[in-house]
Amino acid sequence: MGMMAKSAEFKIGGELPVCRMGYGAMQLTGPGVWGPPDDEDNARAVLRRAIELGVNFIDTADVYGPDDNERIIREALYPYPAGLVIGTKAGLVRAGPATRENPGISMDGSEHHIRNAVEGSLRKLALECIDLYQLHRIDPAIPVEETMGIFRDLRDEGKIRHIGLSEVGVEEIKRARSVVEIATVQNVYNLVTRNHEDVLNYCEQNMIAFIPFWPLHSGHLARSEAMHDIAKRSGATTAQVAPAWLLQKSPSIILIPGTSSIEHLEQNISALDVELSAADIAALELMVGNQT
Repeated sequence: MGMMAKSAEFKIGGELPVCRMGYGAMQLTGPGVWGPPDDEDNARAVLRRAIELGVNFIDTADVYGPDDNERIIREALYPYPAGLVIGTKAGLVRAGPATRENPGISMDGSEHHIRNAVEGSLRKLALECIDLYQLHRIDPAIPVEETMGIFRDLRDEGKIRHIGLSEVGVEEIKRARSVVEIATVQNVYNLVTRNHEDVLNYCEQNMIAFIPFWPLHSGHLARSEAMHDIAKRSGATTAQVAPAWLLQKSPSIILIPGTSSIEHLEQNISALDVELSAADIAALELMVGNQT
């Protein structure tokens, strides 16, 4: 299966073509996703390098920083290059830095919160319309249909273009789709954590982009001899095997690995060129099966 068969592009909402290797900006914040990064010049340099390397999809959220992440993206890239798609999110409130004991977040899917959030994101990103607006988490106190009604209104008002969900099951996606079209779903999914297989299949059947977060996680496998062998056979580094596996797993997958290092960024993006053989894919999936 050559590079072109494994298409390097996905059309979000059937109309916005993006390279399937995007960039997740969450790591360009201070510790615990709180405050600006220590080195803002470096953060801007990473974003600019991503664009130079062909990335045209950047994922952020109002709660990263909070607010600093969107501002840094604007400072680095505005005026935005033609074809750049920025996806941001609303629906979470962060009270302080995340720690292991306390993620420090609560959910708010109310109209007041979502409308304030979209105005804030439009201002911070210097956009008139956000290409992809994602509900960060469903608020357990508010039916998803109600929140999606607000998103639909924002779309009809021209403030957002496409709508996405995050951390959802198939039933929740169906409920959301009863109100408005859903273009993307962002769930935890990687070589080791594959419990959203049903969501991935549903997305694939319905032309919805599936955006795995934490895509590079491969647990102890990364250090295993078998992983080194697979990497060597495909002319890749062990760190490139997990993203290459995801890209070959489904044509609906768009990756958004995050990093604050230009070197890691370049390594992640070159995973687009890695071809894993069917035998290597089978071996990887078997290894994971034995590990869990």
